[in-house]
Amino acid sequence: QVQLVESGGGLVQAGGSLRLSCAASGRTFSNYNMGWFRQAPGKEREFAASISWGSGNTYYADSVKGRFTISRDHAKNTVYLQMNSLKPEDTAVYYCAASSVSGVGTWAFDYWGQGTQVTVSS
Repeated sequence: QVQLVESGGGLVQAGGSLRLSCAASGRTFSNYNMGWFRQAPGKEREFAASISWGSGNTYYADSVKGRFTISRDHAKNTVYLQMNSLKPEDTAVYYCAASSVSGVGTWAFDYWGQGTQVTVSS
């Protein structure tokens, strides 16, 4: 059974940093793209960043480019999202997801974690 378990969310002041973790288990993800999405209250879930588990190629939404960094650790089967220079508009539930196809829409991702709350105060 595939499991994606996020951790690392919390409350931080604007300008601060947080690192989210996503521990993956239940299958081999070497041919998968791993992504981070976020969903603010009353808004649709949106793409933030993705990484190819095999090649390490990364892709970012314009809203987080230059502030967020996605990475993966093969040995720990874990994907990270380092978030710097956080803004109040980054407040959302952040979800980890895994995709076996190309694409950054939610439709492309087969597996999802339960989400972790990130709150940025002004």
